[in-house]
Amino acid sequence: MDSSTSVALEPLLSFLTFSLSKLESGFYRIPGSAVVARYVKSSHQNDPGRTILELILVIFAIRTLLQSRTRTDRSGKHFIKFSEKEIDELVDEWVPEPLAQPLSEWEQKDLSSVPVIAGPNGPKPKLLATGKIVTNLASFNFAGLAGNEKVKERALETLQKYGLGSCGPPGFYGTIDVHLDLERDIAEFLGTEASILYSQGFSTISSVIPAFCKRGDIIVADRSVNFAIQKGILISRSTVRWYDHNDLKSLEDALISVEKERKKRKGPLTRRFIITEGIFERDGEMVDLPKLVELKLKYKYRLILDESISFGTMGRTGRGLTELYNVPASQIDMLVGSVANGLCSAGGFCAGSAIVVDHQRINGTSFVFSASMPALLATSGSEAITFLRNNPSVLLNLQDNIRAIRAVLEKTEGITLLGHRASPIIHFCLRSQQQSLSVTQPTYDYEAEERILQDIADDAIANGVLLTRAKHLRGQEMVESRPTIRIAATAALTKKEVEKAAGVVKASVTRILSKRR
Repeated sequence: MDSSTSVALEPLLSFLTFSLSKLESGFYRIPGSAVVARYVKSSHQNDPGRTILELILVIFAIRTLLQSRTRTDRSGKHFIKFSEKEIDELVDEWVPEPLAQPLSEWEQKDLSSVPVIAGPNGPKPKLLATGKIVTNLASFNFAGLAGNEKVKERALETLQKYGLGSCGPPGFYGTIDVHLDLERDIAEFLGTEASILYSQGFSTISSVIPAFCKRGDIIVADRSVNFAIQKGILISRSTVRWYDHNDLKSLEDALISVEKERKKRKGPLTRRFIITEGIFERDGEMVDLPKLVELKLKYKYRLILDESISFGTMGRTGRGLTELYNVPASQIDMLVGSVANGLCSAGGFCAGSAIVVDHQRINGTSFVFSASMPALLATSGSEAITFLRNNPSVLLNLQDNIRAIRAVLEKTEGITLLGHRASPIIHFCLRSQQQSLSVTQPTYDYEAEERILQDIADDAIANGVLLTRAKHLRGQEMVESRPTIRIAATAALTKKEVEKAAGVVKASVTRILSKRR
């Protein structure tokens, strides 16, 4: 009986043996199959139970891939049947959730108070609502390049040659000759080995910082840096030490403290950076660059300096604080500036050594993933640099206008001027016992001061001078700034025009504050 069964099964066993042999030979023809076979053999030998578990997981994965993606009851027997009338009633009753919280009364008023300019911006634009020509002390037109005829002429030529958009990121097909020309012009203008262009001003510094600063690195930064720097520091995930606003003694104490902590825990040396602004956007203060460079060299830190306000405004030809203080640009590891502010174009740049610049072409997120700036704006930037080289008297006019504005406003009762006397942005706040601009626990009524300052700005606009409050993202920034009005000086106006405009601001301050008393 057993022999007859064996004889009957012999063809089947022969077929199975032949099939398995063919499968094995076919399997070993697949590249990498020997590695898989060796892994399965060793795994089964060491832990047979693991082989069974892996086989079950493979079967489960195949079943999951092959099964239907939807579990809908196709018959529809469990669906609730609605009549057309009921469907219409449900649709009428449905109210979607708002995409954002409704604006408060103050926010609505603040939004409606924003003036709209008809036509091109410049030193004397026309307001859309009233058709009135106003003196512009709100826009960053420091060197008076907005509306410059030579710049417009070059921009138009470039537009006709290249069209409007760049159609791609710089590392793909968005870079053309005018972009490379502007990078070369900026590097030569500042005296650095190279520079790199970014198409958005805000994302320049917020991309530069995380390109170099990583988790485990040390950043020592000014407590009142602008919002873009704060975002860059946050993205970097580095260890951060803050020092008091524009206080280099506090900076040195922080540098000493970092080194003491490292020695105490016997930690390894890491990359260390000092991050600050040349002229602070928040209040117009100016950093002591020679002392800053001295500390950087003494304690062996790299320096990231944001010159978004000082580039194009400070120094004999607008090269910034390096020219003003006669500090070689090579002493600044990453010198960041704004093409939008200083050259009245768009975007920003980072200048430094060739190694620093080339590193960002792969690791600068805004450079890699954003489209290049339009070619006409790159040409405008190059033309603006040529203008600054050939017309250094423009910046002398700018400083004269700054002094004229401050001379009038310093005599105004009820306000306090902030910032450095040479800064092209002039902030003033309401005078009170607490004169600090940045405080962690303000002793003033923030909203009340904002309303008073907005009334001053509205009154000035009604009398022919365009002003703006300094805008901040309250609750999102690290330090809450005191409400201020920000005046942007410009070389495009004469000294008499500036004095007259400052007189209008003074009269508006006096008028509004007298009503509040």
